[in-house]
Formats: sequence, C-alpha cells, structure tokens
Amino acid sequence: MTALVLIPARMASTRLPGKPLADIAGKPMIVRVYERAREADVGPVIVATDSAGIAQAIAAAGGEAVMTRPDHPSGSDRIDEALRTIDPQGKVDVAVNVQGDLPDLDPAAIRLAHDLLSDEDVDIATLAAEIVEAGERDDPNVVKAVGSPVAPNRLRALYFTRATAPWGEGPVYHHIGLYAWRRSALTRFVKLPPSPLEKRERLEQLRALEAGMRIDIGLVDTVPVGVDTPADLEQARRRFGG
Repeated sequence: MTALVLIPARMASTRLPGKPLADIAGKPMIVRVYERAREADVGPVIVATDSAGIAQAIAAAGGEAVMTRPDHPSGSDRIDEALRTIDPQGKVDVAVNVQGDLPDLDPAAIRLAHDLLSDEDVDIATLAAEIVEAGERDDPNVVKAVGSPVAPNRLRALYFTRATAPWGEGPVYHHIGLYAWRRSALTRFVKLPPSPLEKRERLEQLRALEAGMRIDIGLVDTVPVGVDTPADLEQARRRFGG
C-alpha cells in the first residue's frame, strides 16, 4: 500500500483559540503531532490547513503543509481536498488522518491503524482503548466503540455512541479519533450526505457504517490526551515536562 499521513489543522477553536500553535515544551502543538506522525514511518506526513501561521510553523520545523479551504465541515473533508491536491493522479492508496490535537499519540498506534488496511475487506481503520476510569463509562463526551472481535486486539465496528454500550458484563471501549482510510472509501464518504444516526449522535463515522462500509478497530492500551481546553493543554505540557 502507498500511504500518506495527513494532519488536518485549523485555527478556529471556540474552547481553545489558536490551539495548533499553543506551546508545548518549546514547540507548537502541531509540530509535536507532526513529529509523532513522522516517527510512525508509514509514509510522507503533510499538514492540511487553512492557516498561513500553521503552514509557517510546519515549514520552520522542516515539514510540509498544503493550504485548504477554510469552510470544510470536518477533518475528513479537509484531508480529501488535500489528497486530491497532492496526488491528483491517484497513486496514493491509503490516507491516514491524524488529529492535530493529539501531541502525545504513540507512533505505534498510527502504524496499527495503517496495517489494518492490509485486509482488503476493510474500508476504514480506527482505534480504541478499554475504559478503566469509571466516570468515562457514562460521559457523553467519551465516544464508545462497539464491535465484534475478529482477531486478537481487533474488532469489527458495529456502532459508535455517546451512550454507555454495550450493556452487561465486559469491557467498554473509548474510541480514539484516528482514521486510516482506503482512498476509495474516503472519496465515497465525502460525497455522502450526513446520515440520520450521524446527525443524532453527532458522530460522522456513523455515516460510513450506515452506508455499509466496514470499519475495523485496533485496540491499544492507552488513550492519548486530546487537547480541547486550557486544562487539557496543561496536562499535555506536564506529559512533556513543560
């Protein structure tokens, strides 16, 4: 497979304005994410952004950024535009979408999502970790991944929800918003209208499931810190010793 890692990043954030350029131990957060993605070594890494400031920060770190429209409704739409701009001939088979607010993401997790697409039946791959903190089970801000085991540490996704699911004894999984897309699946996905369950749960991955796409989930040990608030930023800084 020929893969490209794309990191969508925009400056607009209501809870933490300008967060991609927030300093974490001497480097902008987007540069921290870029470095983690490079360490995964699954393909070239490019930041897709609508901000000249973000592009300049990546260039200063020796990286590459591509400018995209400012009005995309989601990161998936942004990486689709970036992929078409970078590779109009369609030589890239897989696009790995790494969120720009995961500065401590384990590079091995990126490789795991990428490697799941070696199964030709899988359209999209993502990640999850077992919930170990009781409060997360009932927190609607923690998205739960529900799936059926198909191999060790691997599930076939059946549903994603903000509710506590599944019911009964057994693990509940915290979904991690990293996606490896087969290019054909991404092209199809962005052309589909938002689906009923997607709109109800406010989870765009449900659009893919409702359209009959197969999503497999790689299970990892820990959930990376997603930086959405000033408190999250301070937690990330502590992890880097800043």
